[in-house]
Amino acid sequence: MRTNRRMDTRRFRESRAKDRYRRMLGTSPIIRALRAAHLHDVSRQDLLRLACERIRGLGAPFTSVYAYMLHGDELVLEAFAGRLTEHTRIPVGQGVCGTAVASGEDQNVPDVTAVGNYLACNLETRSELVVLIRRGSTILGQLDIDSDVPAGFTAEHHTTVKAIADALAVLL
Repeated sequence: MRTNRRMDTRRFRESRAKDRYRRMLGTSPIIRALRAAHLHDVSRQDLLRLACERIRGLGAPFTSVYAYMLHGDELVLEAFAGRLTEHTRIPVGQGVCGTAVASGEDQNVPDVTAVGNYLACNLETRSELVVLIRRGSTILGQLDIDSDVPAGFTAEHHTTVKAIADALAVLL
């Protein structure tokens, strides 16, 4: 009896924590800005650009932010904030970005120099975070974030960017 009560209490606390987390994400300034822009019928490219600019605006470790959208078997750069890149089209399966789509999993690479198929956008980049933009099981694209800091991205960074990617999946 006592064990069941503990389980119920733990589930209740976990449920409340998840509810607080959902409310926090819903009131995130970046997500609010994206929703407001969407209500004003901005273009898809402008919405993606706004997301990139706002994420980069969070400061270090976010050096450059790229929004690639999936077109067939290729990722196409549609918006970015930060450094220019020559990689405007990336085949699925190539580099960290293409690997994320091929595997269906987000990628947090603490040391890009250790990745055999890494496509260097910039020589200064030391770590990379790729978060997929999904609607259900369908991959729409991804947010690709570079950092000049080795092991620059934490689980909290991933959670923040994932919430933004999830919002984009609804708004696009």
